Amino acid sequence: MTVQPLPVRLEAVIFDWAGTLVDFGSFAPTKVFVDAFSQFGMDVSLKEARGPMGMGKWDHIRTLCDQPAIANQYQARFGRLPTDDDVTAIYERFLPMQLDKVAQYSAAIPGAADVMRALRERGLKIGSCSGYPASVMGRVVERAATEDLTPDCIVASDEVPRARPAPAMALKNVVELGLSDVAGCIKVDDTAPGIEEGRRAGMWTVGLLLSGNAAGLTLDEYNNLSEPARDAARDAARAELNPAGPHYLIDTVADLPAVVDDIEARLARGDRP
Repeated sequence: MTVQPLPVRLEAVIFDWAGTLVDFGSFAPTKVFVDAFSQFGMDVSLKEARGPMGMGKWDHIRTLCDQPAIANQYQARFGRLPTDDDVTAIYERFLPMQLDKVAQYSAAIPGAADVMRALRERGLKIGSCSGYPASVMGRVVERAATEDLTPDCIVASDEVPRARPAPAMALKNVVELGLSDVAGCIKVDDTAPGIEEGRRAGMWTVGLLLSGNAAGLTLDEYNNLSEPARDAARDAARAELNPAGPHYLIDTVADLPAVVDDIEARLARGDRP
């Protein structure tokens, strides 16, 4: 028996936050990770801190603590490898520091508010999710609202049983927004775990090459890149994001409308993610 594909229309776009809608370069979490580990006598570089970005923050710290260079520092200082209780202690030091700093770093990424407005004009709903816990997201959302970033749904990493790369946060958006089909959703993210989250949820996925964690550029650095340097940054970010299998890769959220056009055309032809 031949199974006919179900008709699907584009219904929603689900955005990540840091490095996608706000905080160009995704500096708020990375700098605070470095500072939190330093309070336990460990030297973690900004590059190391960026490695697991996209995960929930406790899982991010657990992943960092599992890296031999960091685990060995912890053992040298405390006489044991870091346990889950030790990870929780670092997380509990990290969280108030993150709460204190996150709004400072969470300026809207250029074009984000315009894109959100254009999507709504097309009749699409706007979802969002983040590796931040709800307490931190409250600070981010408060600042974002002053810059016309007001999604219809916001899901934090501690509001689901398993955060990224599991699909729960993306799927909670589907439920909360009352959507009819995951294939009518686009997940936009700057990290491999966030792209994997979207793919595991059955959605179209769009990776951001230059505004987020993969490139790690400040807005000024991005604006001042020569074309050869921009191409090199794209290549490095592409190598980091491609293993997660994004359907599309673009520089920043400002480039999203052309992708939305293409996905709508593909859905009209019967394609699915």
